[in-house]
Amino acid sequence: QVQLMESGGGSVQAGGSLRLSCAASGFAYNSYCMGWFRQAPGKEREGVAYFYPESSRTYVVDSVKGRFTISRDILKSTMYLQMNSLKPEDTAVYYCAAVFGVCYSSSSAWAQKAYWGQGTQVTVSS
Repeated sequence: QVQLMESGGGSVQAGGSLRLSCAASGFAYNSYCMGWFRQAPGKEREGVAYFYPESSRTYVVDSVKGRFTISRDILKSTMYLQMNSLKPEDTAVYYCAAVFGVCYSSSSAWAQKAYWGQGTQVTVSS
């Protein structure tokens, strides 16, 4: 049974930092593309950062580049999102997701094919 469990969310002031964790179980961790997504109130869910298993390459979207870092610990089957210099516009529910094999470029493909955690709230005040 695939399980993804996020933790580490909370409330911080602008400029602060948080580290989100995603503990994974029930699947072959190395065979799955992993990603962090977020959904702000009234907005669609968007991809934030991805980890490509075949190359260990990472990708973060432009809006968080230089501030957010994605990483993972294979031995612990845990993925992380280090978030620095947080801004109020980073406020959202953050989700981790895992999809077998392909790192899809479209959010709709992730929505249909990926396993998802329950989400963790991040609130950044100005």
